[in-house]
Amino acid sequence: MDAGKPLTSKTQRLFLALWPDDGVRGQIAAHVEQWLWPPGCARYAPADWHVTLHFIGDVTTDKRAAIAVGAVVPFQPFDLTLDQPRLWARELAVLCASDVPMALKLLQERLGQALRAPELAMLPDTRPYMPHLTLARHAGAARVPSASAPVQWRVQGYALVVSTGRRTPRYEVIQSYH
Repeated sequence: MDAGKPLTSKTQRLFLALWPDDGVRGQIAAHVEQWLWPPGCARYAPADWHVTLHFIGDVTTDKRAAIAVGAVVPFQPFDLTLDQPRLWARELAVLCASDVPMALKLLQERLGQALRAPELAMLPDTRPYMPHLTLARHAGAARVPSASAPVQWRVQGYALVVSTGRRTPRYEVIQSYH
């Protein structure tokens, strides 16, 4: 699925996410190789792996700058362990955390409050936050590894990301926060 609008469009599909560094991507790649993937499965490219904090949706390009400024919130580095490979509804293969660090919960809440501020007036998702990293779509017949090493991630920041509308890269970081 190629979600998003081309970068030259008058609107862009944005989200806030944890964006892994090369070391974490290497751990995720090792984890991905332990799955058995069915034919037709759409695996995400390593450059597109992330943990969404808030999906913002389509916004006008002139509002993007305000969102980039508004997304500056207090941040404390934290450790995140992704250790729960799962198949979710709609044939998604994901890697979840069995324990959500308090610093991650606070970051996600602060960003939600910032997005709801009058100057941004965004409507972030209000469902309970379930941090996960999507590995593949159309993966209903995939086999989850019976045992795998957890992905240990020292989260040093977060990012504002745009969907490119292209198959690869699917997403691009447009602003990093540390």
